[in-house]
Amino acid sequence: MFKNALILGASGGIGGALVAALTAQGTPVTALSRSRDGFDVTDPASVTGHLGALKGPFDLIILATGKLDGAGLPPEKSLKALSAEAMVDQFATNAIGPALVLRELPRLLPKDAPSTVAVLTARVGSISDNHLGGWYSYRAAKAAANQVIRTAAIEIARSHKQACLIAYHPGTVASDFTKDYARDKLPPEAAAAHCLCLMSRLSAAQTGRFYDWKGDEVPW
Repeated sequence: MFKNALILGASGGIGGALVAALTAQGTPVTALSRSRDGFDVTDPASVTGHLGALKGPFDLIILATGKLDGAGLPPEKSLKALSAEAMVDQFATNAIGPALVLRELPRLLPKDAPSTVAVLTARVGSISDNHLGGWYSYRAAKAAANQVIRTAAIEIARSHKQACLIAYHPGTVASDFTKDYARDKLPPEAAAAHCLCLMSRLSAAQTGRFYDWKGDEVPW
């Protein structure tokens, strides 16, 4: 069981389910969200202010923020649907936001004890696994986030040798995030259970990798 958890994006479907599951296990949880606390990953001052006020250390940190539609526009089905505004919005939330959070990690993690950090990205951010095309802005932003995670894992391993930082695909989860998309979806409670099961099995040996909700490694 984890000793002290930090869940970012705690008001979302997955984030809320993670908070509930960890609390039920008896794990102390610090939960931040935009709707409840004003924690906004697209605002550098908000990220620095909120995370700078935390003492930690946390042996589990999960970043469960994100958005599927950029600037109110649905994911593109073709090149002609590309919008600079939508792409900028996607990168602000899904790539730059996580990078700003990861910048604060070294101070929040224990230096001499195991810790696990997961950033929720998406399988569609895998370049080698892209066989359908489309969704340009979302795919590109998630691919950028994956690169940031991979790079941060290398740096953090130098000072926090027992830390594990991964990109994580939670599956398609039933939430406001996916309400407009008809396909099989995992209940948030199941998604949280899958996530925490994997988190409990990871060690520093797996840092810098990309996993899905089944525990399988996803190609970059």
